[in-house]
Amino acid sequence: MSIDLFACIPVADYAAALLWYERLLGGPPTYVASDTEAVWELAEHRSLAVEHRPGHAGHTMVVIFDGDFDARVAGIAGRGLEPAERVTYGNGVRKAIYRDPDGNEIQFGGAPL
Repeated sequence: MSIDLFACIPVADYAAALLWYERLLGGPPTYVASDTEAVWELAEHRSLAVEHRPGHAGHTMVVIFDGDFDARVAGIAGRGLEPAERVTYGNGVRKAIYRDPDGNEIQFGGAPL
């Protein structure tokens, strides 16, 4: 059985969110679904979208595990964003937590060193 994932993040200021997520994800959206929704395909059948929904903005938490955590975090830093928090769990799993302008949390996790 195939599993697809489509995670949508509500935002209050769509234009500002587009710019911020372009910096976080390394480029423009894969496609624009409507005047109020943009989608980035992170991997085949795995997408992250932002949608203008002011009444719901700021309450989302998404965790994305990346096979090359260090390269991901370095790439994001090179585009001018730093994690709001970094966490290393007892088992060595690492996490970098970013917060968009609305307070939504986008977290990148990585395997132990």
